Amino acid sequence: MEIKKTITSIFIVPTLNIAKDRLTTNRYINAYIKDGKKDVQYENSVYLLFKPESFELFREFLEDEYERTKSIIDDYDYDDGYVVVVYSLNKKFERDFNLIKMGKYSKTSPDFQALFPKVVKIEVKNRVRDEISLQYRVFNRTEDLKAYWEEKLGVEFDDSMEVWSGFNEEKEILNIDKIKQHA
Repeated sequence: MEIKKTITSIFIVPTLNIAKDRLTTNRYINAYIKDGKKDVQYENSVYLLFKPESFELFREFLEDEYERTKSIIDDYDYDDGYVVVVYSLNKKFERDFNLIKMGKYSKTSPDFQALFPKVVKIEVKNRVRDEISLQYRVFNRTEDLKAYWEEKLGVEFDDSMEVWSGFNEEKEILNIDKIKQHA
């Protein structure tokens, strides 16, 4: 079963500048703002959950990450091959992260929005094509996304409405037991 990506994964992880292929290769699952099983929580941070196939490759990835960035705070293991890597968030974008948590995506700063590509490559039926990124559509409340939600929800959107669901903190907290149930 596919685990639905968290808002943390969609709108915060890309700010860490981790190469997408490195995440995929190491079987990145999702990202969270807290770990429900830990007594100590790191402030202004993000928890990335992996289930690597090769711990040798993952160790190499982790060593590279420790060299690439000073923002790794911690890494630890769970049973059944799960690994969590905790990154501190860039304080420069603290206001933007708070806006994301308030569901005010279009109010984020131009500098924050610039961290996300406008166009991404999407593979559909073994063909690769360019498509406007989800984040760009959400930040800019594009007409196609607005129309999609209007039809799906049967509601007419006005200019003050965002075109992505709000941040539900409960869904943004790592619950390793729930993850294992879906594995």
